[in-house]
Amino acid sequence: MTNDQDLNRLRRMTPPPPADAARRAALQAAMRAFDDADAKKTAVQTQGSGIIRRLSSIATQLWSETMEKKLLLTTSALGGLLILPVAGYISWTMMHDPRMLAGNQQAPAMIGAQPPQVDEPKPVQPQPLPMVEPAAPSQPAVKQAPLARQIEALSSSKTVGQAGTAAEKPVAMAPMPAPAVEMAQDSIAPQQPSGDRVQRFDTNPVKRVADDPVSTFSIDVDTASYAMVRRSLKDGALPDPDSVRVEEMINYFPYDWKGPQSRETPFNTTITVTPTPWNQNTKLMHIGIKGYDVVPAEKPRANLVFLIDVSGSMDEPDKLPLLKSAFHMLVGKLDPKDKVSIVTYAGNAGTVLEPTEVKDKAKIFDALNRLEAGGSTAGEAGIKEAYRLAKANFVKDGVNRVMLATDGDFNVGQSSDEELKTLIEDERKSGVFLSVFGFGEGNYNDEMMQVLAQNGNGTAAYIDTLAEAEKTLVQEATSTLFPIAKDVKIQVEFNPATVAEYRLIGYETRALKREDFNNDRIDAGEIGSGHTVTAIYEVTPKNSPAVLTDDLRYAKPNAATADTKAGSDEYAFFKIRYKLPNEDVSKLITTPVTKANEVSAAASDDVRFSTAVAAFGQKLRGTDSLASYSYADIARLGAGSRGDDAFGYRSEFLSLVRLADALEAKK
Repeated sequence: MTNDQDLNRLRRMTPPPPADAARRAALQAAMRAFDDADAKKTAVQTQGSGIIRRLSSIATQLWSETMEKKLLLTTSALGGLLILPVAGYISWTMMHDPRMLAGNQQAPAMIGAQPPQVDEPKPVQPQPLPMVEPAAPSQPAVKQAPLARQIEALSSSKTVGQAGTAAEKPVAMAPMPAPAVEMAQDSIAPQQPSGDRVQRFDTNPVKRVADDPVSTFSIDVDTASYAMVRRSLKDGALPDPDSVRVEEMINYFPYDWKGPQSRETPFNTTITVTPTPWNQNTKLMHIGIKGYDVVPAEKPRANLVFLIDVSGSMDEPDKLPLLKSAFHMLVGKLDPKDKVSIVTYAGNAGTVLEPTEVKDKAKIFDALNRLEAGGSTAGEAGIKEAYRLAKANFVKDGVNRVMLATDGDFNVGQSSDEELKTLIEDERKSGVFLSVFGFGEGNYNDEMMQVLAQNGNGTAAYIDTLAEAEKTLVQEATSTLFPIAKDVKIQVEFNPATVAEYRLIGYETRALKREDFNNDRIDAGEIGSGHTVTAIYEVTPKNSPAVLTDDLRYAKPNAATADTKAGSDEYAFFKIRYKLPNEDVSKLITTPVTKANEVSAAASDDVRFSTAVAAFGQKLRGTDSLASYSYADIARLGAGSRGDDAFGYRSEFLSLVRLADALEAKK
């Protein structure tokens, strides 16, 4: 142990459960002990070899010793080329090893040939294993990124240089995973408990309109949860239910909601009422919001500070190497007059690149390429330094943003959620916005990332592949960087004359108090240029057989039922409150939701596909309402509404649904 981070991991460590490899090793040791004991009992062999061990035992021991000697060594210099030499080494050893040769001489001895004279074998001394640093409690002892993402991370060694040329830069090769041994073809490896930290929360309950008619929440354009769910499923495991935030899964996809005509009204709302696919006695109230799309000629100048975690925990292929490639792509998307600064933090924080215009890309790329990981994680100091630099170079009427890239493993300075929340709340008063990009797995602190994003006028994304970096930082660069509204809140009042119950799907971690809606001091989410936001309520009409709660025997009739408005055809009254990026006083937009919003024929592809994603997220969380709605039903709904899928996001979604179905069947 050479640093504080290692000591902290050791303090938290608990003995891991026995692994299959350990059980196999114990069985092999028992077989060897049996063979050795049996050999000592036989002083004189009448025929055959003096070595009476089973050929299967010899082959098993050879494989075990070979793996100990070869595959557990660091292969950073050999990478994927190690497998063929090891295979050749095994074959040569099995042909030349005295134990195998002796075993093969049993056949001629059995037909009368004179058995060769073979000395009594000496006991095989176990080979010492290389020292491996203990892992965190919930991680395997040796942690490696999945092979597919190792290859993707290694492919990031090509970075875009000036004039679009590719410039080679050295990348450390990651160890190749050892081959699985003795695993049935139809089996799935047991899921290892994850060391990722996620926020625990309860799924929104069904609420009775007569008791609680108003629902209030902050909008959310984050997409981190979808990428985390995808990573887990592609690694062969169902995701932790608390890593599934349904609204982030829905909002991962672009939708073609109708947008506003001018920047003065920064977004437009489209509300549709449709039947519920998983319950014929309820309806879905579907809210689609589209932000004003800033055209290139109107794009303001950007003052960006890259705040990059270079602590020891970032020294993995899916962390710092992938991070550097992602920021290379972002720089290539910026305008020449935009400015970029780089602040790094490990044991302490420091500025490695002063504000530099993007037209000098070579200087920015050189600063990124020289970053190396090591040390503890002084996240608090890094945040303070990044905001200081952003404020010192503040661009009036421009984009001023800190872009934090980390696995969230803060362990020096203020590191609790509450302390960091206070720090970020103070810093956001400066007018500097925040983007949070998460990397890696095994000790990824998603809960910390959510605290930072939700309390600092921020957005959060999780980048697990180079393709996700390209989506987030290139395709969606304008919505990621250029805010058109901040502190955006939604409030829906349901009409007790037409709606008995309702349930908001997702947004559990974005819930606000009813009185927070009109309080301009309460922080909420931001919307970027061209962003879409989608929210879905499941509503139960009055007198529907799906009503779950009975009327109270002794309660007085609700006064609202006597109101003439309550007797109209309104389902609800929708309100949205927002502030323009440089203003502190909010504005209000209201829209009634009536039976005119109902779709009698088939809804649009976007409405139906987002409903399929909502169903998938709820299914992964184990929501009771979806108990009888299968993954196959979700796949059919998604496939029938895939529509225009230029980048293949929706097709990938369908493959994830199939993966979840297969993994569920294996439970």
